[in-house]
Amino acid sequence: MSSYTPNTDLWLERSRLAGMLLSAVSYGIFVVLTLQATIALTRRPRYASPGRMSHHRRLFVGYVWITFVLATIGFAGNARYTEMIWIDLRDAPGGPAALILDEMNYWINMVALTCYYLMEWFMQALLLYRCFVLWDWQKRVLIPMSTIFAAMVAMSVLVLAEASGAVFYNINIELAYLCLQVGLILLYTVVVVARLLALRKKTLETTGWDDVAPYEAAAMMVVESAGLYAPLGIIFIVAFSVHSDVTNLIFLSISHVQAIAQLLIILRIAKNDQGTEAGT
Repeated sequence: MSSYTPNTDLWLERSRLAGMLLSAVSYGIFVVLTLQATIALTRRPRYASPGRMSHHRRLFVGYVWITFVLATIGFAGNARYTEMIWIDLRDAPGGPAALILDEMNYWINMVALTCYYLMEWFMQALLLYRCFVLWDWQKRVLIPMSTIFAAMVAMSVLVLAEASGAVFYNINIELAYLCLQVGLILLYTVVVVARLLALRKKTLETTGWDDVAPYEAAAMMVVESAGLYAPLGIIFIVAFSVHSDVTNLIFLSISHVQAIAQLLIILRIAKNDQGTEAGT
């Protein structure tokens, strides 16, 4: 009996298709949380006391919808190219496997990649803003973290400059970018949690146990957010460095996961109406 299995890299194709399905699931969750966050933020009372999240509701609503628009364009581009791989261009030389490897030859993927990089800039900028506010814009925190952020932005620009016509997973600068990206999130987590615990200790010494709960809750939120994204980011870095097709399972959804982690924090702060220092 003859085999109908095509002579191609089936794992490459399966991983790309599975990655697109995971991207669709994560995007759907992202859409729901975007709507929930928008409702929660716009319902904040205008008379909230200074320093509370409602005082910055317009900033957060702007962030939520900018990242939503960028993610939507990026997801739409990836979905369209997935359709092209197995429908529009399935008879192209090399078949779907070649189209997956040569995806940067198509402008639609460049647009999607650019949107996700811009989305990442906004997400990291929000993290830095909250961190700097919590630390009262102290230079010992502002300068090193801003430097890492600037390096990350520069790396992403270099990746975009080299990506056109290249095999994406052969771009070595992308690996440096990923390391800076995940490293900045881990550093943010350590710095912010350390500050919150220091504020908790100071509050405990001055007013007692009654007022420390917000700091503990905020620290837990930051750790939980990092715990949602950082492991996935580390797995992606390892898979990318060894040129594993596992990257296809993560690449199309990793930005959605990071956005989801931040939206969960925004939602909890908006609903609980916590103060700025305890709501970072």
